Amino acid sequence: MSHDLRRGALHAVLAASAFSVMGVCIKLAAATTPNTVIVFVRCAVSLFILLPLLLRRGGAGIRTRRLGGHLWRAGFGILAMYAFFYAIARLPLAEAILLTYSTPLWIPFIAWAWIGEKPAAIAFPAAVLGLAGIALIVKPGLHPIDPLAGLIGAASGILAGCAMVSIRRIADTEPPARIVFYFALMGTAIASLPLPWSWTTPSSDALALLVGAGLLATLGQIHLTRAYGCAPAALISPFTYAAVPISAVLGWWLWDERIDLWSAVGALLVIGTCVLISLWPHTLSHESHRA
Repeated sequence: MSHDLRRGALHAVLAASAFSVMGVCIKLAAATTPNTVIVFVRCAVSLFILLPLLLRRGGAGIRTRRLGGHLWRAGFGILAMYAFFYAIARLPLAEAILLTYSTPLWIPFIAWAWIGEKPAAIAFPAAVLGLAGIALIVKPGLHPIDPLAGLIGAASGILAGCAMVSIRRIADTEPPARIVFYFALMGTAIASLPLPWSWTTPSSDALALLVGAGLLATLGQIHLTRAYGCAPAALISPFTYAAVPISAVLGWWLWDERIDLWSAVGALLVIGTCVLISLWPHTLSHESHRA
């Protein structure tokens, strides 16, 4: 298969831009809307967009014997979304984005514990450096931001890692389109469960922002899929971290958010170690990147 790194990088940066602007929409909507409603609307919009496209494949395209595996993937994915959106509402945008992008630090160890895939040797020193970077960003007790939000933001990266490993467990029989379909369907159903106790009707402005977030998330996923189709995942992955500086600029422009020196050093440590793990062979399956 031919590789086009330049086009893949462009798609990856476009995906990062879409995810960054999505974060802006979530942060603005979170001022008046509960987290449970935000997650539900975000999932429902994606389902509404993707369902007609995926159903065109017919029954054979969505028939599966791995419902349990899809449920694990949806459950971890929704929990990661709850944690991520909670952090976005309470942390500087770039820091929240970066904490959830720490996923590559955790995947080798989650895969080791869950499916018995021994991590590469590089995973151990990379995890230590990555944790040091996260500590510099969160700085519990020493930073004006909410330390609980920082820990929940880091948890979003771990939960996203669990979701990725759950994809690895079913990718031997489940194509990416089917995984996307069941995540959209099951994710929306799971996100609807707390609504009877927490529903608050969003204002027209908040609803527009949440619909925009769903559209941007779907657009970002499409560009990310195209990016990984243009070149090997290990070469594309570093470009996805463009979301961090883009989010930093947006946060500064909209809310006058500023990243201090220690957080900047922590961000460099996290990004550097995540890129190192992504470039190292045999740390994450090609199937998981595609899905």
